[in-house]
Amino acid sequence: MEFQDYYSTLGVSKSASAEEIKKAYRKLAKEYHPDSNKSPDAEKKFKQISEAYTVLSDADKRAKYDRLGANWNKHRETGGSYDDFNWSDYFNQGAGRKSTGTRQRVGDVFGEGAGISDFFERIFGGGFGSSSKSAKQSTSKQKGENFKTEVEVSLEEAYSGINKVLNINGEKLEIKIKPGTSDGLVMKISGKGMPNYDGSGKGDLLITVRVKEHPVFKRVANDLYCDIEVNYLDAVLGGKAAVSTLSGKLQVNIAPNSRSGKVLKLKGMGMPDYKHKDVKGDLYIKLIIQIPEKLSDEVIELFKQIKKIAK
Repeated sequence: MEFQDYYSTLGVSKSASAEEIKKAYRKLAKEYHPDSNKSPDAEKKFKQISEAYTVLSDADKRAKYDRLGANWNKHRETGGSYDDFNWSDYFNQGAGRKSTGTRQRVGDVFGEGAGISDFFERIFGGGFGSSSKSAKQSTSKQKGENFKTEVEVSLEEAYSGINKVLNINGEKLEIKIKPGTSDGLVMKISGKGMPNYDGSGKGDLLITVRVKEHPVFKRVANDLYCDIEVNYLDAVLGGKAAVSTLSGKLQVNIAPNSRSGKVLKLKGMGMPDYKHKDVKGDLYIKLIIQIPEKLSDEVIELFKQIKKIAK
């Protein structure tokens, strides 16, 4: 029987945390899963990774494995070999016995000759399942890890909605971004995550939507805010100003004697509500009075006359 270095299999240190072990497993399982990796040794590699994770993700199994590993290394450093090491001290009770039909052997899960080590079968009893039928059924239904990813959309796409195609574990998935989607929204697609260690039930796919910052509009909930520049004459005398909204261009009325910083509210011109697409927020426009950098002599003379009149 050959000792299996599970830490090396997952590429982690012996002091790795449970989260580090999980992260390493998810990365390798994604890379070598037979559904997406068609190389000849992918299936064997995937099962070795799954075997290592099965031991290192279980606190009791890991503790037993670490005790065995420490003693095995000490034995080897003093010149010992596989043949004269007392493996039986670590054998699981019942290991090596013939299956009675009440325990799920590793070979039963992966198929005989699938590359599951004799080391695992002898040390950990050869089973991922429980000795009871109900526990065995529960294990077979256990879901794998959830797979997390992100998708980026523009504010315009979040406003109108859009379909996006993602490549997840070698599979193309089309997802629908609904109108009104906000930054940080998490979408869940059941059964599209990582498979369980025995290749059975898959976890879920969790997609976080990231809405890019917009150069013009600032979003607060379903309301939008923006600035527009207004000609100083229109601000004094009144007029119209062109405004580009997410639904198109429109003209807004500028009242006479409008001051810089004045805010106009356009009701229903904001973002659609995610749950009620017919309901929309508002658009708030702040007026920025635009003063020319250079005036003609004639215009300056007119302003002097206006100043005298105003006094």
